[in-house]
Formats: sequence, structure tokens, C-alpha cells
Amino acid sequence: MAKKSPKTFILDTNVILHDSTCIHQFQENNIVIPLAVIEEIDHFKRGSQVINLNAREFTRTLDSLTGSELFNGGVSLGRGKGKVRIAITKGLSKEIREVFREDNPDHRVLSVAYELEQNSKEKKRNILVTKDVNLRMKAKALGIIAEDYTTDRIGSVEELYSGKELVENFNDELLQKFYTPPFEVSAAKVIKHIDAEIVPNKYFILRNSNRSALTFLDKNQEFFSKVDKNTIFGITPRNAEQTFAVHALMDNSIPLVTMTGKAGTGKTLLALASALAIKKHYRQIYIARPIVPLSNKDIGYLPGDVESKLGPYMQPLWDNLKVIQDQFSETDKNHILINNMVKEEKLVVEPLSYIRGRSLQRIFFIVDEAQNLTPHEVKTIITRAGEGAKVVLTGDIYQIDHPYLDAESNGLSYLIDHFKGEKLYAHINLEKGERSELAELASNLL
Repeated sequence: MAKKSPKTFILDTNVILHDSTCIHQFQENNIVIPLAVIEEIDHFKRGSQVINLNAREFTRTLDSLTGSELFNGGVSLGRGKGKVRIAITKGLSKEIREVFREDNPDHRVLSVAYELEQNSKEKKRNILVTKDVNLRMKAKALGIIAEDYTTDRIGSVEELYSGKELVENFNDELLQKFYTPPFEVSAAKVIKHIDAEIVPNKYFILRNSNRSALTFLDKNQEFFSKVDKNTIFGITPRNAEQTFAVHALMDNSIPLVTMTGKAGTGKTLLALASALAIKKHYRQIYIARPIVPLSNKDIGYLPGDVESKLGPYMQPLWDNLKVIQDQFSETDKNHILINNMVKEEKLVVEPLSYIRGRSLQRIFFIVDEAQNLTPHEVKTIITRAGEGAKVVLTGDIYQIDHPYLDAESNGLSYLIDHFKGEKLYAHINLEKGERSELAELASNLL
């Protein structure tokens, strides 16, 4: 049987802006980059957002592939890899123009894919790769194979690590030991009585008909320790999940924590309260969130200066800070302390893009709405964590505003999937809403 030739992948602009290293992710297959994509990339080179950095990095990568072959037969990407070339076309093909009429970058990319397929000796070996679902639909309507870029996509969001486990009918003799000093039991003894995945920094609810205990398996997997409910800076956990979250947030030996959950589960509030409670260990508290305008409109369409444009996006963070502050009277030292921390910039609330370039030494860094980040953006944040820093990412992986991300491809899901079992990491999925009965009902039904 004759060996099939390599496939050819045609890359859309959004794939490159999502991952600047994408051309190295297709093994022995060949890559075609339409000239329209190069033109679009050029428009993104200026700016401090991750997509701007990716645009510049990709341009440098292409520039290093010198030679006219880049525009003809293609340049090899290395041993065991395919070739990459830039496709130059003379406008839209006749067939594309007849169907879509409008001449725009998407249709030019589509035209390249269509012509490659029509001129190919082996059919169905040319694949358009784009994160734009509408462009994929257009391609399929023309008989062109189109796929999402899935290199950094997790397997199944339904199987995503939750960070906790409920164990029923647990041995009563062992369970009693959690209520007497030293309030811990050897992991070897506990594991014999539970049928669950065992990983470092995981939380367990152990219970039987007589009693229950909230417990934590340490990073070296030596002991299960009892987790107590503690009030932190005026905020008291209302359920087991929130108790676990506070435990992870307050533990300075765990420098990376993620929390997922729908609106109203207390993710941001608990992270902020915990940061304030252990502020003496950190130089500053940063709270940031990515700016992803609703309806995919740029903030430029909003009236006012930069501060007034960004205000609506940052207000939820200030609201959480106000909830904590309101736990104390205006004359209370903690109420005054928060005001002073804001004035002295010991506590900073800013868009994520404003944080870029700052030193993250001994910083308690909270990233809210992290589900709107790409895997590469999450990597960029975490790899910049300096000595003594703690990074906390919160978000709802089912509520994504980013046009090219979903529950299985966003950076928060990717992080949880890849960091599970690491000694420096803990995760908790919060399921129970605590805002109000009405808010909980709306979150579940609407």
C-alpha cells in the first residue's frame, strides 16, 4: 500500500494570534499561510496585549526562515517536520466571489484553501485551520475540510479535575481521630478505606452515619489533616467547598491556586479576603481581569477617557472589596486599612494588560475571569511569578466572552488539566451559589 503524502494545513490569522508557535505543532505535515493572513498580522504588531506579542513573535519566526522558497515550494521546519510557505493569490477565486461576493480577509483565506483543494492530486488532504466557527461553516459549505486548532484543547470538560472528593461510609474509628490532636491521620491508613483518585493537595469530605470531617491530603501525600472553617477578614465560608478554598488560599506553601464555579459561588470574594488576611507575607495585592468587551466590540466605542471606558469592567472587583470592607464599621481599623492600602497602592485593581511588565516578587496576584484567557496567556502570567509570589486564578469555564475560546480550549481549563497532581498547586470547583436564593435559581435556570 502506497504511503500517503503529508497533509496541508492552511492557517487563519486567529490561530497565529492564539499561539505564535503554531507552525511547529503539525508534525510532518505542510503549512500554508495565505498572504492575507500576513497582512492581518501586521495590524496586530503594535500593542501590549498577548495577541500583539504573538503577532510580533510570529513575524520574527517567519523572518528567520529566509529565502525565496518561503513563497514557492516552502521552507523546511526541521527534521521530521513539514514545510511552511506563504501563498500569494490574485484576489478571490471565481467560485468564492460568486458565493460570497464581499472581498475580505476571511474570504481570501477561504479562496486559498479552495484553490489548493481544487489543484490537489490527492483530495481531502488540504485542511483549513481556524478558530472562527463561521469561517469553518463557510469552508464546509464549499467542500473544504475545516478544523479548530486543538493543540492546547483538553479532552473533556466533564472529566475536569474538581479538587475535591466525597467519601461515604468511611471507617468510624479513623474518622474519630480527626477530632483529637494532632487532628491528622496517616495517608496510608486512610487510602485503604477510600476508592478515589489520590493526588497531592486534594480535599476530601469523609463521612458516615455518625459524623463527618473536612480533610486535606498534603503535597507529600503523608497525612490527611482536618480542615477547619475559619473566618478571614470578616468573611466566613458558608459551605465545605468555600472552606477548602480558604484553606488553599491561606496556605503559603501552595503558590498556585485555581477556583472555578458559576456566578455567586464566592470565588473572587474569598480570594480577596484571603489576600487581605495574609497581606503581611506579600509586598502588594494585585487584582486583575482581562478586558473582553461584550458582543466583541472594542472599548473604543464607549464614551469617555480610558478610565471611564475601563470602569464598567473593573467595577465587580471593587464591589467585592466593598463587601469585605462593609463587614467592619467605618471607624474599625480593618475598614481604614483597606482605604489606606488602596491609596498607597498596596492593593491594586487594574486591567490585566496594565499589569504586564511589573515585577511579581512577593505579590498576591488574583486574576479574575481567567476563563477568557488563552492557554498561552495563562502560561505568560504564571511564568512571570517571582520569588514569594502567589497566583490565584478564578473563573467560570462555562461563561466565556472570548470569541475563539470555549469550555475545553480556554486557559483556565487547560491549566487545571495540566497542573493536577503538582505539589505547588491546588484547585477547588465551587458548586453552591451563596448570593441569594433568587440568584442561585437564575444561575441554574437561565
